[in-house]
Amino acid sequence: MSGTQFDSPYHAPVLVVDVLAALQGARTVLDGTLGGGGHALALLDAGATVTAIDRDPDAIVTARERLDAFETAKKFRAIHGNFADVPQIAELHRVEWDGILLDLGVSSHQFDDESRGFTFREGAQLDMRMEDGGSTMTAAELLNTADEPLLKTIFKVFGDEPKGGRLAREVIRRRGNRPFVTSDDYVGAIRAVLGPRSGPGDFARLFQALRIAVNGELESLSTALPMLRDRLTPGGVIAVIAYHSGEDRIVKHAFREWSLSCICPPKQIMCSCRGHALGTLITRKAVTASPGEIARNPRARSAHLRAWRKASTGSPASSNK
Repeated sequence: MSGTQFDSPYHAPVLVVDVLAALQGARTVLDGTLGGGGHALALLDAGATVTAIDRDPDAIVTARERLDAFETAKKFRAIHGNFADVPQIAELHRVEWDGILLDLGVSSHQFDDESRGFTFREGAQLDMRMEDGGSTMTAAELLNTADEPLLKTIFKVFGDEPKGGRLAREVIRRRGNRPFVTSDDYVGAIRAVLGPRSGPGDFARLFQALRIAVNGELESLSTALPMLRDRLTPGGVIAVIAYHSGEDRIVKHAFREWSLSCICPPKQIMCSCRGHALGTLITRKAVTASPGEIARNPRARSAHLRAWRKASTGSPASSNK
């Protein structure tokens, strides 16, 4: 598989050819992160019936309007919700799919809408909630109320920032004088700690870390993966595109564990676990975007695609411990 860009009438999805290759033959697909609808359209064009969900009601409305222009839209339905809450969505009770796709992170529509607060453009409000007006606190509220250990975790673990402790202390110092309100306030704190040479790459990484914390994205992913695995039909495939090292690590570890025939501790003499693999890896290593796609779509630079196939009925997958 190789990263390729999809030629759609709106924002092209990442690694769409690789996604279609992984989900080849899937008659029914759950698109757990609808976003702009690019992947959903590609899956519909490939002959699948697509059920899509998204936390952002604006994304649902926009994607429906766009997809209604295509003949394949009759095989598409969109539902407002979080992919981690599939068991609680009445329309999806006990539904199974041949393929499941998660394209994690923020959509281009959300990123480009400054009122949503995902961007570090000057003057943008620090919101970052996936569900516009949702019940979670905004990014500004998190920066203004979180204690030092939590802020340090956000910056150091979610943002891969070695100076996360210093940045946490700087945020607390600054909010004592004036609360954080806009992107400029957060950028100012970052520059104060990382120095004047800090730039867009640092801002993007640390804004992403804050967004992940606001929306509980890593927790949602950890909860969702085994549940979604169990919603696959025998031989079904789950494909995940991650843009953050923490997300990709969760997916990699889950897929590898599911592919092992034994998950007992290494020194345990007798196997007492399930005794067989739940499925097999389709991607031994993460698939990344090609240089050509990155040139056309710079946001694809950090995309990592992994895919896993569930074992067929009556034929447990085999793998080494």
